[in-house]
Amino acid sequence: MAPIHEGDMLWQPTAEDLAQANLTRYMRWLEATRGLRFGGYPELWRWSVDQLEAFWASLWEYAGVVASRRAEVVLPERVMPGAQWFAGARLNYAENIFSKRADERPMIVFQAEDQPLAALSWAATYEQTARLAAALRRMGVRPGDRVVAYLPNIPEAIVALLATASLGAIWSCCAPDFGSRSVLDRFSQIEPRVLIAVDGYRYGGKLFDRRAVLAELQAQLPSLRQTIVLPRAGAGLGELRDAVLWDDALAASPPAGLQFEQVPFDHPLWIVYSSGTTGLPKPIVQSHGGILLEHAKATIFHNDLRPGDRFFWFSSTGWMMWNYLVGSLLSGCSIVLYDGSPAWPDIGALWALAERAGITYFGTSAAFIAACMKAGLRPSEHYDLRAIRALGSTGSPLTVAGFAWVYAHVSPRLALESLSGGTDVCTAFVGGVRVQPIYAGEIQGASLGANVQAFGPGGRALVGEVGELVITAPMPSMPIAFWNDPGGARYRASYFDMYPGVWRHGDWIAINERGGCVIYGRSDSTINRQGVRMGTSEIYRVVEGLPEIADSLVVDLELLGRESFMPLFVVLRAGASLDEGLRQRIRQALRQEVSPRHVPDEIVAIDEVPYTLSGKKLEVPIRRILLGHPVGVALSAGSLRNPAALDFFLRFADRLRGSLDQP
Repeated sequence: MAPIHEGDMLWQPTAEDLAQANLTRYMRWLEATRGLRFGGYPELWRWSVDQLEAFWASLWEYAGVVASRRAEVVLPERVMPGAQWFAGARLNYAENIFSKRADERPMIVFQAEDQPLAALSWAATYEQTARLAAALRRMGVRPGDRVVAYLPNIPEAIVALLATASLGAIWSCCAPDFGSRSVLDRFSQIEPRVLIAVDGYRYGGKLFDRRAVLAELQAQLPSLRQTIVLPRAGAGLGELRDAVLWDDALAASPPAGLQFEQVPFDHPLWIVYSSGTTGLPKPIVQSHGGILLEHAKATIFHNDLRPGDRFFWFSSTGWMMWNYLVGSLLSGCSIVLYDGSPAWPDIGALWALAERAGITYFGTSAAFIAACMKAGLRPSEHYDLRAIRALGSTGSPLTVAGFAWVYAHVSPRLALESLSGGTDVCTAFVGGVRVQPIYAGEIQGASLGANVQAFGPGGRALVGEVGELVITAPMPSMPIAFWNDPGGARYRASYFDMYPGVWRHGDWIAINERGGCVIYGRSDSTINRQGVRMGTSEIYRVVEGLPEIADSLVVDLELLGRESFMPLFVVLRAGASLDEGLRQRIRQALRQEVSPRHVPDEIVAIDEVPYTLSGKKLEVPIRRILLGHPVGVALSAGSLRNPAALDFFLRFADRLRGSLDQP
């Protein structure tokens, strides 16, 4: 196979692909119903951002949104933050999901490490959802109440989300590999009424008992009135208070139809979390209507999903891609869930699942593709992957080598859709465009309705140069608020401080003349590990809680073409020594209290953490120095309180340079 370079064309749609693509069907529909004609996707995209209100109104109609009341005005004013979408409309997210019900097809196809492949029909899922909704209603759950979950990627998690949404209550979830501190940092902010949880989970062939975590959650969440337990560890309710088993909760509810609470377009649907560098994780509130429209748009137009597809994305419930996976049901497809390690019993586990489940869209991460490459895996030689017509990759930038591997060892015929977005909007800003060619190392283009630009210094739009990824016009799935953020001060500071009125996302991006995009990693100090973002403050609280540690600094050296590398630098208290025992205790504390994903790759002792004159840890500049930027570019020397602290990091950068420069 000839070497592949950045920008080489790897795939282009056939005449049949073009004719069948949902984007083509949408453009034909626009011509028939609106008299609009477009010469291709770039023209369609330009219309979608220039005529923002007309685009989202057309999507409402095209996607068949079910609503008890429609809005008279789509968007009275294009402001950020504070855009008021579809004011006056009343609808329900769960009702719109079940409006795609097709009892002849499975709704959920599921496999776990310890369970064979199984399917749950739309009818069976509907019945379980109705029973759980009735149980929650008996527990006193009302519109606006918070129902939280500590669940793995299993069908019951889908049922619980939809039951919660049907009531107009607010959903929030953490994966069971999150430690108690991370879960409490999230759930304690939103004061939940009901907790739905497993008492254990399996990963990598091992059972992890979470009963102690459940007991701690109950003890530390005084707002809780009831806990529903799925017994995965086989121990029953034990000492848990005010608890009922899942099966008992459902059995107590006679079969009945779901009642869908009609809520305003901007009524909270769920709370997701995206951490910054200070304080607790940001509790991001997203709306019924905003998520409904965004996920319909993204999965129908950009993932090109339709009834009969089987859509898979390997994810935990703690990553926004799980929420996105649920949203794909709006296309009428079936979703495929996997609960367990992607590398157990071997790295071929997910490819074997693709064959057994007949997956047509295989969603994964750049890190998983890199792991397959390292293992020398050639999936197409061992598994029948002919059903896969598209493969999606996100979580971190996909390298040119990753593109080449997919086309060489998975299938030369599939559409490889690298995409990038964020928890903050629960979607991709840039991603697949099935009617356009695919080039090595590139994301195909900006998503419809997303006015994505690369900003340079002073807010100048760049073409062909790396700049800050910004969104210059509102999107319906942008947060309606942060929970407990009076006046929206924290919300504005998170996205609008750098460019007032323009959303700054915190990624580096380059957009070329044909609209193709390349993401170059984070422009801020958020830790992004396997797609799950964690604030540095969460790591500091755990590390600096150990008696031997006086101070610490952590950076994630994620960058296009390089494997993520996360070193942790610690300042020891007098008399302490960074021996292997202390290193293990640091790793164990982070594994248990934060998550296994956020255990550092290396732990290094330093004399002092560099600080700014205002007392902030120098995270972003140190990250840039370690990625090879000159000191004069990375920071202003006069901004440091202790400039001598930089000397260590300059030496460390020299040590790293050789290893990190290897792809």
